[in-house]
Amino acid sequence: MKTQIGCAVSTYVLIAIVKRELRLTASLYTLLQILSVSIFEKTPISQAFQPDTTRRIDPKVGTKLLLFDF
Repeated sequence: MKTQIGCAVSTYVLIAIVKRELRLTASLYTLLQILSVSIFEKTPISQAFQPDTTRRIDPKVGTKLLLFDF
């Protein structure tokens, strides 16, 4: 139990330091969510928090996923 609390506090402090050093405006919760998704990708940390400009959504196509595509 003490180990889990120590890990959680350490992670929170490290993310707070990254947020301050990179001058990010996102909340700590948002940064933790981004890291949890991209933790095993080879992406520089400064790029992990930048908006994804390579993925474009066609405005003619709906953004909802269809369960059954008949």
